[in-house]
Amino acid sequence: MADLRQVKDGLVRILEYAVIFAMGALVVDVVWQVFTRYVLGRQSSWTEELATILLMWGALLGAAVGFARKAHLGVDYLVKKLDPASQRVVALYVHLASALFGVVMSWGGWMVVSGTLATNQVSPALGLKMGHVYLAVPISGLFVLLFAAESFLEDWARGADEL
Repeated sequence: MADLRQVKDGLVRILEYAVIFAMGALVVDVVWQVFTRYVLGRQSSWTEELATILLMWGALLGAAVGFARKAHLGVDYLVKKLDPASQRVVALYVHLASALFGVVMSWGGWMVVSGTLATNQVSPALGLKMGHVYLAVPISGLFVLLFAAESFLEDWARGADEL
């Protein structure tokens, strides 16, 4: 189990660096956009499109990081009022529902990616293939699925130890 923990920690670290890069590049891009608009008097043609792409990648990969760190949104007021066995059942159900969400993101995202690649759609300003831009969705979904499965197995093993 310690080896899996190291793999997960390594993946999370890579995702964190990707998010840091995306958000840093987003800041630089938006500053350049404002500079070209207000100082040079003519907005750069590609900055708005790049900002949208960077925000999408940063948000989706950041959501996967938040999920891995168990920092995702959760409303557990009612769950905390349950007995420990019921809390465990609810936690396992939440992990399964999250894994299903990861499957839907991965599969549905891949359908979008393959569809846009098949039609050869490109972004107007940057000329990027939109299928590559949309890869953020299935990649993030795979990480959510992976982290949900890991959390499920961890909670399941913890419950088995208590029996």
